[in-house]
Amino acid sequence: MRYIIVFVLLLTSLTSYAQKDLSDVRKGNRSFKKGDYEQAILSYKRALERDSSSLHANYNLANTFYRLNNSEAARDIISSLADSTLSSDILSKIFHNLGNFYISDKDYSSAIEAYKNSLRVNPSDMETKANLAYAQKMLDKNNNQDQNKDQDQNKDQDQNKDQDQDKDQDKDQDKDQDKDQNKDQNKDQNQNKDQNQNKDQDQPRISPQAAQQLLNAIQNKEQQTQERAQKERAKKIEGSKREKNW
Repeated sequence: MRYIIVFVLLLTSLTSYAQKDLSDVRKGNRSFKKGDYEQAILSYKRALERDSSSLHANYNLANTFYRLNNSEAARDIISSLADSTLSSDILSKIFHNLGNFYISDKDYSSAIEAYKNSLRVNPSDMETKANLAYAQKMLDKNNNQDQNKDQDQNKDQDQNKDQDQDKDQDKDQDKDQDKDQNKDQNKDQNQNKDQNQNKDQDQPRISPQAAQQLLNAIQNKEQQTQERAQKERAKKIEGSKREKNW
């Protein structure tokens, strides 16, 4: 609200500063006070058609564009009025409003410079001092937010880096475990293989001659067993042929 009050007061004071009455400028001022900014623009532009260098028409037209949220057009117009030949009072007001236009775009660095220019020609302007303090405060706030944002981004990057390192370490550990397991399995397989080979080596082996002798002994024993069985059967048959006593 401070900026709006300043614009209205400046508009009135500049109008009273006019060296001659311009009907179109007066019409524009009445429309401006009513809030009819579109009609005010038309009136100021008609005044500029008659006198393109009119300080009052240009100044008030810039303020009207600002009220319509067209701060870029307002800055272009007001910047063209910054002439060292103007009185210190008018020049300080021009720089003051230019600072306000920059404030609306959140260009606090440019606003600070404009307010400083205003105070260079009118150091006692309390409104400009207040606006300068506000612009400096907002600039510092933005800078702190940017720093915190950068710190948060760096922190996130460090955390992601640590997480990636942890993942790599876990991956390396898994690889090492797999290698150790494979080594243990291969070791067990080799041990089993060696045991089987040793078992095969521990089994007794006989020569072909010894095997034949063993086989002959088995066959001779079997033949003797068969001969004894035949003799016993012959005795039984002989006994069965004798007559029985009555």
